[in-house]
Amino acid sequence: MGSWLVSLLSDWKDRFTPYTEWAGELKNPAVLKADVMAGLTSALILVPQSMAYAQLAGLPAYIGLYASFLPIIVAGLFGSSRQLGSGPVALVALMTGTALQPFNIHDVNTLILYAGFLSLIMGLFQLLLGLFRLGILVDFLSHPVIIGFTNAGALIIATSQLSKLMGVNVPATEHHYEMVWEVLKALPGTHWPTIALGLFSLASLLIIKKWAPKLPNILIVVVVTTVLSWAVDYEHLGGAVVGAVPSGLPVFQIPSIDPAHFQALLMSGIVMSLLGFVEAISIAKAMASQTRQRLSANQELVGQGMGNLASAFFQGQPISGSFSRSAVNFAAGAMTPFSSVVTGTLVAISLLFFTDLLYYLPQSTLAAIIFVSVINLVKFAPIKHVWKVERHDGVVAVVTFFATLMVAPELEKGVFVGVVLSLGLFLYRTMSPNLVEVARDADGTMRGAVAHGLQTSETLAVYRFDGDLYFANTGYLEGKLLNYIAAKPKLKVLILDLEATGQVDSTGEEMLEKLADRLRATGIEFYIARTKLRVYEAFQRSGLARQIGEERFFRERKYAVAYAKEHWGDAIDVTPLQRYTPIEMK
Repeated sequence: MGSWLVSLLSDWKDRFTPYTEWAGELKNPAVLKADVMAGLTSALILVPQSMAYAQLAGLPAYIGLYASFLPIIVAGLFGSSRQLGSGPVALVALMTGTALQPFNIHDVNTLILYAGFLSLIMGLFQLLLGLFRLGILVDFLSHPVIIGFTNAGALIIATSQLSKLMGVNVPATEHHYEMVWEVLKALPGTHWPTIALGLFSLASLLIIKKWAPKLPNILIVVVVTTVLSWAVDYEHLGGAVVGAVPSGLPVFQIPSIDPAHFQALLMSGIVMSLLGFVEAISIAKAMASQTRQRLSANQELVGQGMGNLASAFFQGQPISGSFSRSAVNFAAGAMTPFSSVVTGTLVAISLLFFTDLLYYLPQSTLAAIIFVSVINLVKFAPIKHVWKVERHDGVVAVVTFFATLMVAPELEKGVFVGVVLSLGLFLYRTMSPNLVEVARDADGTMRGAVAHGLQTSETLAVYRFDGDLYFANTGYLEGKLLNYIAAKPKLKVLILDLEATGQVDSTGEEMLEKLADRLRATGIEFYIARTKLRVYEAFQRSGLARQIGEERFFRERKYAVAYAKEHWGDAIDVTPLQRYTPIEMK
């Protein structure tokens, strides 16, 4: 325990100085130039996109800019990935908005404090996971859960922008699908200048992306529609614009909330921190596989946690790694996290000097940006793929998808349903692992006798158990073995092959002990073959090896068969288990 604590404390020191690994590379003019250009390119996308995601979270547009200044610099400095672009992202922004919606907050300042508190929870939770090397916890969010939730989340995000694209106001509803129905009922009241500008923005974003992918389509559309909005006096035509954006940098403030809301925000923040990190680390892994750079999940947790803490105390919203901006950062040639420093600095310059230019930016353009950014996340092919690999995984993905759609805006409940179902089905599968009698095939290998139509012996049987032996499946194994024994009244020797068993708990060990006693009482010898070292050492510690007889544990099945033949002679038939050429026991 003491050595573990010393190791952990030493590790903490390194966790807060990861930038020392790459800071020296900036002395190379080529590296510095590449990072500056990548940072500039990312900033051109981040400024309008972050405002759109603030709107998605139900926050003022400038909060997205605040979250794109200091937080992404901090996340870059303390993270592990060299190209990961952090900041406001669609799914986390959606979950922020849905987490705050039940409180029905109308005061903007209070709303900002609550968003900051969510960032605080996310930051603390991610930081603690990283410092205590608990990044493995995110594995409880299995791949089927993630793809089911991501598809549902993308559809929810896209449909949540319909009212802004059409310029209609709809009443607040308890569930998201009810809101979509209200939007459809409000179609006759569509504001035509809004839908015209929204469709123009959508079409322009898609056309530029397809025919001129190297151009910053988001920036171009924002500039064009903002100028157009100003030229036609779009605001006075009834269209919604961003409006006045405060000039200057965010100030330090400690987020505070009504204590009665703490528990609800805590659960939302924890789920958001896990989902946000899964998104961030999956992007980082994809890039690291191409650059062959070292990546640490725990260090990335520290980076994301520190970034969210910075957002919490400087009027931002929850952040995570971004697919689109990371791809831009990577394609632009970023070589170190200094590109994030450049991006954050340029956002700060925008806040100081260019906020007046954003006044006439149409809300429908921001809605179009969100729509285009997330629509590519709707991919049903991965769900079809996991269904082919494992039906249970397909069920998890589909159930998570529909559960998330039905419970929205309480998205964490959809994730919870998926996690519980995933764990339940995993437990169900491991409760009845494969147990087969094996015999020697013509090619000399030992295979499942029933599956391959092989002859077996009535006096000696070898059973292969494929799985760990623990409390949930010990009864299954014992029952199956006893049934097999009952079908072989002449059985003299039973050999249990445990090569596929990585661990045995106390319940499994006790079952083997009782099984050995029962077999001994009926005159059947019990051998165990091919146990892993850790399993055999556990049997030695518990005394099971001594009780069964250490001479009855074998490294290979053929040694167990030879031992049985030596002791029983012609009383047992080992022909179905012998090779077609004599083997020599070693």
